[in-house]
Amino acid sequence: MQFVFSGLTSGAIYALIALGFCVVHNTMGIVNFVQVDFVSLGGMLLFSALFALGLAMPLALLAAVAGVTLTAMLVERFGVRPSRSDNHLVLIFLTIGLSIILRGIMALVWGKNRMAVPPLSGEEPIVLFGATLLPQAVWILVLTAAAIAGLVFFFRHTSLGLAMRAVASNPAAAAVVGLNTGRVKAISFGLAGALGGLAGVLVTPITTLSHDVGVLLGLKGFAAAILGGFGSFPGAIIGGVGLGLMESLSAGYLSSAYKDVIAFVVLLLVLFVRPKGLMGK
Repeated sequence: MQFVFSGLTSGAIYALIALGFCVVHNTMGIVNFVQVDFVSLGGMLLFSALFALGLAMPLALLAAVAGVTLTAMLVERFGVRPSRSDNHLVLIFLTIGLSIILRGIMALVWGKNRMAVPPLSGEEPIVLFGATLLPQAVWILVLTAAAIAGLVFFFRHTSLGLAMRAVASNPAAAAVVGLNTGRVKAISFGLAGALGGLAGVLVTPITTLSHDVGVLLGLKGFAAAILGGFGSFPGAIIGGVGLGLMESLSAGYLSSAYKDVIAFVVLLLVLFVRPKGLMGK
């Protein structure tokens, strides 16, 4: 049970990051590699909100997620949209370049030293089914579930969510009927940033914080999206949780040395056997 709860905690983070990849892919048809740095930025902004601005943890968390959301929309508006190319491969390489730039800016602003942020609540462990859970792990599971529920409601029951689904389905037809596709794409980047930022503020209290902490986590989230079927929201959740469980169980029953290898071995196996993923169409 200890390994299972550990896997679910990691899997929830991977699922949030994978969902961010899927949001941008479904709207713009590209892989947004800036997503990995939205995770780092969320932790960095949480650190500044707590120690530079002196905000209470709930307000600092909201401010950090809002800051990443705004940054993501600015990245789309001034980094991606001015590109004169409609070639998806060119845009993917553009996001890699923007990722390097954003990581460099974070290194300049916050430095390259490792930092730490406190958990959302106390550190008194909780015993459940014979396993020991930190309160931060409970927060990760609860807030991830709330974010997924909010995402489902947003896409199914709000006009903006329906507009994003329309642009994802057929951008030309959406533009013909009057939808502002540029605005929808910016909002999709913002939503991806919010998911990445939330992952960052949730995971950094139980890991070290640095300007590049999101790179490995982001690549695992990308692997989770591939595993579930790139672009599929249910697939991203299943892929994230499945990957987290495989990592935890392999570390527990084989060796912790293989923990970070599992994600990429799974990625290769999926590409070999079922390139469209578990729930890809």
